Order: sequence, then structure tokens, then C-alpha cells
Amino acid sequence: MGKRERNVRAIRFLLAAAVMLLSGCGGRSLPPDGGDDLARILAGYPNLPADRAERGTVRRIVDGDTFELESGAKVRLIGVNTPETHGKVQYYGKEAADYTEKILSGRSVILFPDVSDRDKYGRLLRYVFVSGDEMMFNERLVKEGYAQVMTVPPNVAFADSFVRLQKEARSRGAGLWGGEPGNDGKETNAPDDSATAAPPACPYPIKGNVNAKGDKIYHVPGGSSYRNTKPERWFCSEQEAADAGFRKAAK
Repeated sequence: MGKRERNVRAIRFLLAAAVMLLSGCGGRSLPPDGGDDLARILAGYPNLPADRAERGTVRRIVDGDTFELESGAKVRLIGVNTPETHGKVQYYGKEAADYTEKILSGRSVILFPDVSDRDKYGRLLRYVFVSGDEMMFNERLVKEGYAQVMTVPPNVAFADSFVRLQKEARSRGAGLWGGEPGNDGKETNAPDDSATAAPPACPYPIKGNVNAKGDKIYHVPGGSSYRNTKPERWFCSEQEAADAGFRKAAK
């Protein structure tokens, strides 16, 4: 028996025990028929809150990063941002929406929250897994070049993974990082590697950047490099930045 199989079996046992405990305490049980899926997911993502997992079926795709469940609830994927398809349509928006449609439409999904349950529009904020797929769909969008990282505290559990996948996608020229067709391979019409379109809803957002040496540095408003810094992470306080392993810029 391989190590992964042993881990899956151990997680299945723990999930069964959790169901019995929650049933005895009157709490919310795990999703119906979700044991095998949950075991596989948690083997790769042990920090996800198994006791808060939810199962649903995708009814309608709004755009690349937002969809509606059969229950009527709208879900916004945590940590990522796809180009717009409503109003002013952005480059690669249709491709991103079509990809999400192909992967999620009509599918059973398992959803996990982070710290915040909903955004200001009332949408559920979730990490999403397609039943039978062990890779988080949020990550898959970034890996395949359909989304950019959009980190908004306090929902930052997988921010480092998203940034790493974005760097890899950009280095491969995947999806939106390949530049608009007919541009002779240049990236002048592709988006930059930042989340500048969506700073967090706090008075003085702090920009976190990883330099060429891999150093994590944060820049506060008013700093000499703040205006020109392309953020890979956003923070609402210096303590948040420090807790994430970033150090303050010298100037």
C-alpha cells in the first residue's frame, strides 16, 4: 500500500468519526456522499476545513470566476480574478468564461470557505473542487492562464500557491499571458502580473511584492516605491504583511 493510499484511508476514518461526533452534538454533518471526494481532496489540502465543506451542483456560469448553484446561491472563487465579460469586455474574458463553463457547468462540486463567508455582494467566497478532481479549481484557473491572482485579506490560506502558479503560467506564456493573437508573440496586450484592479476594502492598502531574489517586501502608502510597485499580495495592516513573511521596504 502506497503512502498516499494510507493517507486517504486515514482521512476517511477521521471523516467518519467527525460525522458521528457532529451527529451526536447536533452540528452540521459533512456533505452527503462526499466521503471519498473529501478524503482525496484533504490528502492534498490538509488545511481545508473539512467540517465546513459543502456540496452543490453548478447551475449557471456568470463569468470565469463566478457561478450560481442550483440552490440559487452565487459563488465567487477565492484568490483569483478572471478578465471581465460584462460591461467593458476584457482581453481573454470569453476564453476564461468558456473554460469555466466547460469544467463546472452541471457538475457536482465541493466548496470550502476561508475566513470570510461572503463578499460585500452577498456571494459565497469559496475554494472549489469538481467531484472526482483532486486539484482545486481556483488553482487550475491560474495554472492554465485563465486568471490572475487577487489576494484579499483575510482569505489568504493559499495565496503563496496562487502566486507560484501564476509565475509558472506567465513563464510558459499560458492563456492570457501569451499576448493577444496577431501581436507577433509580444505581451503588450496581455495583463501585468499584479492584482492592482482589486485592492482590499481598507483605507490604506499595503502592497506586497516578491523581487527577483525571492525576497518578500511590502510597501506602505507614501513610500518611495509604492506607486510603481505591482502587488502580488495585498494587506490591510503591516502586521498582516509581517505575519505572511513580508518585510518592510527600506524607503
